[in-house]
Amino acid sequence: MNIKKILLACSILISTGMHAQQTASSAQTEQKINQLLSKMSLEEKVGQMAQYTLDLIGKGGNAYVSDEPFEIDPAMLDTVIGKYKVGSILNTANNRARTTEVWEKVITAIQKRALKETGIPVIYGIDSNHGTTYTAGGTFFPQEIGMAATFNTALMEQGSQVSAYETRASNIPWTFNPTMDLGRDARWSRQWESFGEDAYLNARMAVASVEGFQGANRNHVGRDHIAACVKHYMGYGVPVSGKDRTPAVISETDLREKFFEPFRAAIVEGGALSLMVNSGIINGVSTHADYRLVTKWIKEDLNFDGVIVTDWADVQNLLSRDHIVQDYKGAVKTAINAGIDMVMEPYNLKFCPTLVELVNEGEVPMSRVDDAVRRVLRLKFRLGLFEKPYWSRNEYPQFGSAEHAAIAKAAADESITLLKNQDNVLPIKKGARILVAGPNGNSMRTLNGGWSYSWQGEKTEEFAGQYNTIFEALQNKFGKENVVYEPGVTYKMDGQYFEEIVPEIQKSVAAASGADYIVLCVGENSYCETPGNLDELTLSANQTQLALALQKTGKPVILVLNEGRPRLIRTIEPGAKAVVQVYLPGNYGGDALADILSGDVNPSGKLPYTYPKFEQGLITYDHKPSQNIQGKMEGAYDYGAQTSVQYPFGFGLSYTTFEYSGLSVDKKEFAPGDEITVSVQVKNTGNVAGKEAVMLFSSDLVASLSPDVRRLRAFEKISLNPGETKTITLKLPAKDLAFVNENGKWTLEEGDFKLQVGDKIETVRSTQTKIWDAPNK
Repeated sequence: MNIKKILLACSILISTGMHAQQTASSAQTEQKINQLLSKMSLEEKVGQMAQYTLDLIGKGGNAYVSDEPFEIDPAMLDTVIGKYKVGSILNTANNRARTTEVWEKVITAIQKRALKETGIPVIYGIDSNHGTTYTAGGTFFPQEIGMAATFNTALMEQGSQVSAYETRASNIPWTFNPTMDLGRDARWSRQWESFGEDAYLNARMAVASVEGFQGANRNHVGRDHIAACVKHYMGYGVPVSGKDRTPAVISETDLREKFFEPFRAAIVEGGALSLMVNSGIINGVSTHADYRLVTKWIKEDLNFDGVIVTDWADVQNLLSRDHIVQDYKGAVKTAINAGIDMVMEPYNLKFCPTLVELVNEGEVPMSRVDDAVRRVLRLKFRLGLFEKPYWSRNEYPQFGSAEHAAIAKAAADESITLLKNQDNVLPIKKGARILVAGPNGNSMRTLNGGWSYSWQGEKTEEFAGQYNTIFEALQNKFGKENVVYEPGVTYKMDGQYFEEIVPEIQKSVAAASGADYIVLCVGENSYCETPGNLDELTLSANQTQLALALQKTGKPVILVLNEGRPRLIRTIEPGAKAVVQVYLPGNYGGDALADILSGDVNPSGKLPYTYPKFEQGLITYDHKPSQNIQGKMEGAYDYGAQTSVQYPFGFGLSYTTFEYSGLSVDKKEFAPGDEITVSVQVKNTGNVAGKEAVMLFSSDLVASLSPDVRRLRAFEKISLNPGETKTITLKLPAKDLAFVNENGKWTLEEGDFKLQVGDKIETVRSTQTKIWDAPNK
């Protein structure tokens, strides 16, 4: 074979055709892929389907640990790239962020070895989850749950653009992000990695993120952009147990209507180039073995031509965890035949020879392998890796810049959500004396959460010393002489995320005597995935006791929630004068909170989930009418079914007030193909400028399947000066009012719908019933 000559011709085609139309560029790429495939051996093809972690090729005692400073082991590189022709590497070494200089050195060496061996560049992947997670000095944004709280898709796109740029500056062209699991169970340890509980909000944020990562042309991802990988397809966020990577039970209607929709939008509308599969089990079927969901729903129904990659070691998990195959060979066969294109192994070198054996035995068709390799090569061409497989970090002078920091700070500002402000205790007046208390008051680790310089976020203090904790930011804002810190409760930083040191509550109570305000910062230490599982959703006993003790001092307590998921606060919320949810706001979260508490920034975040009040009262805003029966039924069985929540989805206060008026629709009656235009006037009736997320909800009043009580259909974030009025126009395609029926078909029925924006309501009517034959509207 002479792959290198073919690649030379391909590079000429790329350089002359890259500015052509997307469709033409794609056709040229297919020609190049066909030429490559025709010359590749089976072993080379299988290598393109394999992905291994960086530690495997690092010098060190074993495959799981590398020596520091990190260096590539030439012998292992020869094994992985030379012998097995592996096409992808991922992750960092020793679970530690690296400088752009180290990334450039490491990835350049990998690429040079790959080009020497096969002429095909490696594609390097990383979790850039709220910034370039594993690069020291990068810009960190709020985690996804905070970005969702902004209800600002433009800000989401900007944030992903910055993350893409800084990930490219690290010589990495592929991120395993955005996370699109619906966060509909407050117990789940990855709630904070989601855009919250609503399918529409998830879809819109995901599309914005994908476009920010990839840019305008998915067939030619430019030098400042990277490929997105939407994850974890799908239903990963609602395990029955509430614990990570455990089985989910989801109705067929919800699976299609709610859980699938964000992935559909990210692929069809956003153009996502890759997808990662859910590690768990849905309705008894391991997702990595589910041909229907992986191949039929994604590849066939959506005409998806990108790469489908496994999650970490999940082919092996079909054997060792799920017990659905007899041996590893059976696991590989099952996953590849289900539609997996690339296996994130990440250590087991038996994958490549095992798949070669399966193909030779006819257990995996060569056509399936060719399809997978075609997708991997297509992704590499789209990223320009054949033309430029590595580059200098000096080509990215805006890495970690002040301009990027300003965008991250703006995102933190808009994410923070004011949930209570009794007697207008906020903003705090200048010159006030403040006690900062609680375990989250002086920690960069808790502000960032997991996926921050390391997987669990435990190394954050080592890398983020130049940023301000809440305590430090408040000192800068109100004066060091006016702000003291006495935590009362602290985390055991070298223990599990939930471990706390023996509390010293009386020290904090004593310090309150000299304060005008108490800023009590509670919540969670950083965690990620399965290590973040919990058995009790209530805020820890120590933190609860601290809050109650400080409330007894009579000083106004401002309760700051710094948490990845909503911990129950019903026993301490009544005694708090104010409640502020900061989620996991990133490195600029302390500064953002200080600006909000001082009034320099007006809070505008809205809850992207329903904040529960009781552990046995977990509910989402789009529940069924039977979950909220008003009053009692008649007769012997006179039960009700009301569920009490702490705060509803979409809730968030401001230092100003907004008045809605003049709600109108252009069509009181509509047909399935129509688009309804909804207009409303919003006025800032307060004394300070503010931002408002204008949301349009619908309610299907009668349907053949019990309808959700309400659904978010559109939103727009606006800014208003005092006294200013704006007319907001929201578009609602009639098909968006459809639901999935018991046969899995999208259905829009004749009947009435209530539309609500703010406190204003209009009723519209569908004049026809339509059932779509296609699986997607």
